Amino acid sequence: MSLTTELPQTDDAEPSPLLTRPTVERARSEKAPHAVYRLDAAPKLDKAMLSRTADSLYWLARYMERADFLARALEASRRLAALPRTYGDAETEWRSVLLSAGCADAFAATGRPLNEANVVEFLTFSTENPGSIRNCIELARLNARSVRTALTREMWEAINGGYLEMKNLEKNKSADGGGEELTRFLDFIKQMSLVYDGGAYRTMLRNDAYWFTRIGLFIERADNTARLLDVKYHVLLPEQEAVGGSLDYFQWSAILRAVSAQTAYHWVYRTSLKPWLVADLLILRPEMPRSLLSCYESLVRNLDHLAQTHGRQGAAQRHARSVYGKLQNMTTESVFQDGLHEFVSAFLADNNQVGALISEQYLF
Repeated sequence: MSLTTELPQTDDAEPSPLLTRPTVERARSEKAPHAVYRLDAAPKLDKAMLSRTADSLYWLARYMERADFLARALEASRRLAALPRTYGDAETEWRSVLLSAGCADAFAATGRPLNEANVVEFLTFSTENPGSIRNCIELARLNARSVRTALTREMWEAINGGYLEMKNLEKNKSADGGGEELTRFLDFIKQMSLVYDGGAYRTMLRNDAYWFTRIGLFIERADNTARLLDVKYHVLLPEQEAVGGSLDYFQWSAILRAVSAQTAYHWVYRTSLKPWLVADLLILRPEMPRSLLSCYESLVRNLDHLAQTHGRQGAAQRHARSVYGKLQNMTTESVFQDGLHEFVSAFLADNNQVGALISEQYLF
């Protein structure tokens, strides 16, 4: 199905209230502000349906990936916060998850104490936080309804069924919402994301609808992986703690668990956890699905499919290929020699620029 063709609306598919240009776009940290979308610079494609449908598919994928990341980050933070105080500071850990989610300023504005209960509520079911898991899933469903005929039945059922189950969990959650109840909720969100992503991969035609969902997913995934690495080095590790110490070990282990990479690490390196090897796995290993290099290999490939289909390349393809080339030519030694934080900051700026160029070239 070509997105340049007018898509019929089903009875329950209603126009998106333009929540696709995220009210949610993360007010990330000051170090790497989110991309600014220059709508006036968008090229005149004369393909309004392409833009509208592509926009919804792109943000649908980003919201689903974001909800999955938040669930994983919360799970990792709970593990670290549960360590004895000799291994770390629970308050620092909860501040770190807010920073990696780009919600630290929004949380501070609420005036609530920084503790587990408040942070968990803010990142899971809070209606005040536009980037909470609840709001991400709701926005994903709104985008899905606006382009339902561009989705397969399996994808729609994963999103709609997951949304309804989430509302049921929200309605029936206990006052504290912690412990096993929170574990079940986070597991449910991760499972919902897997079912949606598997449905997309196994059932969608390889056309521009599929490519826009992949592009949104990999832009978001690369952003999340980079921020997780950055927060680890600048928030989690106290200044007096040595790199390679016991606290360092627990933190890297939690980060690997957050991206489902602990087993992969041992398969690839067959040694104990070492910071430079964890960074190598999450930045430069092409076989690791959440690594920055793997995300950009997939991003370039899907952008090239769009270029071939529509008969033109643009700035989005060129800049994505440039970032991919930089990653291919890097080594772990060069990343650490120049500084992990400096590398991540430069990468996030590049990733935001790719997102802005995609918006200018294809979306509203």
